[in-house]
Amino acid sequence: MSMLPPLPYSVSEQVMNKASKVKLALFDVDGVLTDGKLHYSADGEQLKVFHALDGHGLKMLKAAGIRVGVISARKSLALQTRLNDLGIEHCHLGVNDKRAVFDELLKKLNLSGDDCCFVGDDVIDLPVMTQCALKFSVDNGHFIVRDIADWVSPLTGGQGAVRSICDVILYSQDSYPLGTSGAQ
Repeated sequence: MSMLPPLPYSVSEQVMNKASKVKLALFDVDGVLTDGKLHYSADGEQLKVFHALDGHGLKMLKAAGIRVGVISARKSLALQTRLNDLGIEHCHLGVNDKRAVFDELLKKLNLSGDDCCFVGDDVIDLPVMTQCALKFSVDNGHFIVRDIADWVSPLTGGQGAVRSICDVILYSQDSYPLGTSGAQ
């Protein structure tokens, strides 16, 4: 494995230390894995646009042994299809009480909030974010969420922000895979 270049954005030592302990990375969807825009077809079908870099980042986390999950208030066939394509095991969609789902997931996996990070962009994410050792947000997140985040990606949701967060975690754990291939 060759020497990795430094991350192209500033990340504090404190954030890197917290990221080095992440065993479960959880993500919101709208505004995090997508740009937050809601698209509906004429027949009411919900359409979503995802970034390939984000998807590959999630796959790299999984390959490094980090559990990956999604807790989202929205539920759609497009989203479920994408998460299935990525092999995301812990998918909780159509959730109104994200904290209750988070607590159940911790019990199921025998983890604590100290083992987790959450990536959110709006105030509905705060009940989970505040229970995690590491809180991430995206550049276009709500100002209150960005304010409590330990690190805010300089990229926007749906435009590579998730990949930048995955990069931080993988770098911190010295688990960045070079030369891996596969569909994103």
